[in-house]
Amino acid sequence: MNFHIKFTYYLYPFSSAVYYTENTIIQGGIFMDKKVIFFEVRGGTDKGPDGYRQDTMPMVNALKQRGQDAEVIFFDVTKKEEIFNYVKEQGIAYVSRINPGNLQHEKEYFEMLRELCNEGIIGMPHPDAMIGYGSKDALSILSSTNLVPDDTFAYYTIEAFKAQFPTSLAITERVLKQNRGSTGEGIWRVKLVEPLAEGITTVPLDAEIKCTEAKDNHVEYWKLSDFMTFCEQYITGPNGMLIDMRFLPRITEGEIRLLMLRDKPVHVVHKKPADSEDAFSATLFSGAHYRYDAPEDWEELVHNFLTQLPLVTSLLGNYALPLIWTADFMLDTNEAGEDCYILGEMNCSCVGFTSELSLAHQVAEEILACIHENAEISA
Repeated sequence: MNFHIKFTYYLYPFSSAVYYTENTIIQGGIFMDKKVIFFEVRGGTDKGPDGYRQDTMPMVNALKQRGQDAEVIFFDVTKKEEIFNYVKEQGIAYVSRINPGNLQHEKEYFEMLRELCNEGIIGMPHPDAMIGYGSKDALSILSSTNLVPDDTFAYYTIEAFKAQFPTSLAITERVLKQNRGSTGEGIWRVKLVEPLAEGITTVPLDAEIKCTEAKDNHVEYWKLSDFMTFCEQYITGPNGMLIDMRFLPRITEGEIRLLMLRDKPVHVVHKKPADSEDAFSATLFSGAHYRYDAPEDWEELVHNFLTQLPLVTSLLGNYALPLIWTADFMLDTNEAGEDCYILGEMNCSCVGFTSELSLAHQVAEEILACIHENAEISA
């Protein structure tokens, strides 16, 4: 059953007014008998000594300080039905705080989240938004915007990969990104060792290529045919695919990560790769250096992204924006010789903020705002 919150007005954020509806009690804009549920999973390297992610309990406590009850539930596939029924009856919204790398039963977890959303529980985010924003093929979907080059391709089959990639590589140096993995694993910068003769539009399969993996910037040399066979592992299996996009040389100037709370930019992380010949990775593991800036320091980037956001939302399924998410950009130069910013990746599965736990209060405000917006729509 969907929640139909029926009232004509409420006072937000706090007051002594009490409103009784057919599904819940609202006092001062707070849903008194419903909880915000934070989903976690036991184990994993992202947990603190208490067994929780270090940024989870600050959010729970920030909500409680504002009068909104909240609790953490550890997802267990053997208790899926029990968890579903409890959240359906006790919850008003959920916040997913599970790193996909720590989740063995992702399919079952997402199925439960979809069922909860269908029952009227507010998803933060909806599981299909998690997939849409987190999947690398979002880049090919967004190639119709000014955020992604139009020569960006998604390969869902080995046949499509083998048919297109030699042509892409003939045009310019490329980057291949697998859909799975993290910290740069399975992301390869690919360039020809020797340039092609003039007029050649497809790289011969026996051509030698230089491949640098973003995980640690190590270099390998392959024949193109052998490397493409090696990359088949990224395409086969559940959610397998490869993204093929042009290499942007100005990545050496740094990757710019925009941290978002729904549609609000919070801060910008400027991640500069290590100062070495082949370095292009912006991960800490690869030696990149991080600097934290205010959104105002990147006004052009922020303005353009926010302008494009309604189109991004539409192209990715029209789901509500994720609660906490990131968008990574790289510098490029447009045809007019001006700076522009190219989207390289988005993530909303479990973005952490352990280095800035005070952000939990802003997150709590966004959670409450999201709940009240949904209440207004249902009124």
